[in-house]
Amino acid sequence: MKRITLSTILATALLSTARADLTIVQQVEGAGPNAEMKMKVKGDKARIEAAPGLTMIYDGKTGETLNIADAQKAVMRTTAAQAKAAGAAMATAVGKQPDAPREKPKITPTGKKETINGYEAEEYTTDGPTYKVSYWIALKYPQTDAIMKQLQAISSDALSTAGAAVAPDFRDFPGLPIRTIITAGDTKIVSTITSVKLDPLPDSDFTAPAGYQEMKTPDTGRVDGGNPAVAKPSTPAASPKR
Repeated sequence: MKRITLSTILATALLSTARADLTIVQQVEGAGPNAEMKMKVKGDKARIEAAPGLTMIYDGKTGETLNIADAQKAVMRTTAAQAKAAGAAMATAVGKQPDAPREKPKITPTGKKETINGYEAEEYTTDGPTYKVSYWIALKYPQTDAIMKQLQAISSDALSTAGAAVAPDFRDFPGLPIRTIITAGDTKIVSTITSVKLDPLPDSDFTAPAGYQEMKTPDTGRVDGGNPAVAKPSTPAASPKR
């Protein structure tokens, strides 16, 4: 579960609401077997495949998130309002003001250089209360300008709504973060980009599969100490097949 959570953070940190289509494939290592993680972006929507059989689809226009579990043929839908309420409850639980402005992570160059997958990269770092992130930036990756234009279009507020604990502002980066290393306690996740494509993507990649059962989102905003709500079946998703 820790592996999936940190992988999702990595993926969410690369969400974009740019107009063009984008596919990023990463190799993820740490806290479990090595795995491939794929992100697809089309217009205001992003699809994240962070673990086999588990997919998240985020709509940057509405703030809605779909979590899809293939084994259970289930879809859990979370609205922007529900995500905001859950975030406020978590902030309250750790003694923070729910409406306090979100602090922008400070990205600092270290001066270190390394060649990654044939591309020279420079290290930038940022620290959080419970984590440290190292970004290795490739200045001469193919189509860097087009890729970064898409990544820079997303706002930190949108990333926060989607659930990202690590939400950098890509306008601070001089190139593509080809490798990202997140260290949280004793856990370290290393994600390295292996391919980037700017090819058109079908709309069906960003909808729930037909026939999947939609589940009601648990009441994650409860802070009264009562039993959490149990996800219950709703109506089957009626979207076209992926």
